[in-house]
Amino acid sequence: MQGFFDRIRAGLSRTRSAVVEAVADAVSDRRLDDDLLDEIEEILIAADVGVDTSAAIAGGLRTRVRDSGGDAFELLAAELEAIFPPGEGFDVTHLPARPWVILVAGVNGAGKTTTIGKLAQRYAGEHRKVMMAGCDTFRAGAVAQLQVWAERAGAEIVRSRQGADPGAVAFDAAQAARARDADVLLVDTAGRLHTHVNLMEELKKIRRSLARCLDGAPHERLLVLDATTGQNALAQAREFHSALELTGLALTKLDGTACGGIAFALRRELDVPIRLLGLGEGLDDLQPFDGPEFVRALLDRG
Repeated sequence: MQGFFDRIRAGLSRTRSAVVEAVADAVSDRRLDDDLLDEIEEILIAADVGVDTSAAIAGGLRTRVRDSGGDAFELLAAELEAIFPPGEGFDVTHLPARPWVILVAGVNGAGKTTTIGKLAQRYAGEHRKVMMAGCDTFRAGAVAQLQVWAERAGAEIVRSRQGADPGAVAFDAAQAARARDADVLLVDTAGRLHTHVNLMEELKKIRRSLARCLDGAPHERLLVLDATTGQNALAQAREFHSALELTGLALTKLDGTACGGIAFALRRELDVPIRLLGLGEGLDDLQPFDGPEFVRALLDRG
């Protein structure tokens, strides 16, 4: 089985080409002066690191060059790693409460239900009793898709008819998880655009329903984002964070984009941990996030 580094290196191949090759060309036989640092800032912007975050990274590089000098890649790696505090990756062995309630949100197509299914299988692999709440009563077939993942993981599912009140489904699921002594409750929600006010209000209602039934729930409020959408992912995250007070992000489809730099903008500008990375379709392609390894894989010149 490939380790995290190999998986993320493969997943970041397009982003790495956009960054590493451009930086290598820029620094060839040149000293790290203001003109070169400006070029590096432009390279980061092109990789969807974002204007504000790229400017902050370039400013940090200027300070590092002034204080100590050194290799451009080593200095850039240090500056990028500083964006990610250690130990923020998702840990399926850590359950501070039972049932541990994870509310999962995101726009349609981001990989939300697939992420829930893979998490369910990971928890089941740790011999945890898993339940699911099918609160996406809006989209035809959504609960059926969740049912398939529940069967794969050996998880129970609480569901209702299409068009049912999602808040009521969430409340029933929380009650059932407590009564059946579940370890984890994974709550699926309707995919929604961050600009759709009514559906965002519905998301808040689901959160309130869970809190009424279980103290502190939902304990984890996870937003699934499609990395291929670049800066739009940051706009989505801001609106979802306003509605849910997010505790973490899952960044998917990194294997199909040259926009992997959005991870830096999300972490720095939103101040919400990146908890999971989706690197493909397989179960093992959902990986806990590791900041230093992410940076090392992105800047690897091997």
